[in-house]
Amino acid sequence: MKLYYQTHSPFARKALVFAHEAGLASRIEVIHHETSPTRRNDVVFAENPLGKVPVLIRPGQKPIFDSDVICAYLDTLSTKRLIPRDGEARWDALRLQAMAQGLAQAGIEVRWETVRPSFREGRPRLSEWFDQFAERPSMQATPLAGETQD
Repeated sequence: MKLYYQTHSPFARKALVFAHEAGLASRIEVIHHETSPTRRNDVVFAENPLGKVPVLIRPGQKPIFDSDVICAYLDTLSTKRLIPRDGEARWDALRLQAMAQGLAQAGIEVRWETVRPSFREGRPRLSEWFDQFAERPSMQATPLAGETQD
């Protein structure tokens, strides 16, 4: 198997840590692929229509993407299951996984909001498109509203 991986992706790291913990890391070739919402990686897009890593390439089978799905798949290959099959222990493990997923996503969002420039800055065509699209009836009928409680 091959794992399309990015060294600064917490999701790719989660999948690879899981592979190590499940005793499967030696069966996976890790291949670094740089991805970004602003920079398309055609190799990754060919395997994952979302254009994100991690992607697990399985010989003769469809690729698997999303770290949660990759972990669930790897768990079925492991002799030492990390995700219990039944009972409250299963839900505890999945709840912990959801917490890790949310924390990783929050970290990425903070980075995009504080370190990287706004998508609209320096992208006049994108800004123009959005401004025009925002005038459509569907957008006018569904405004974002309300106060954010920080």
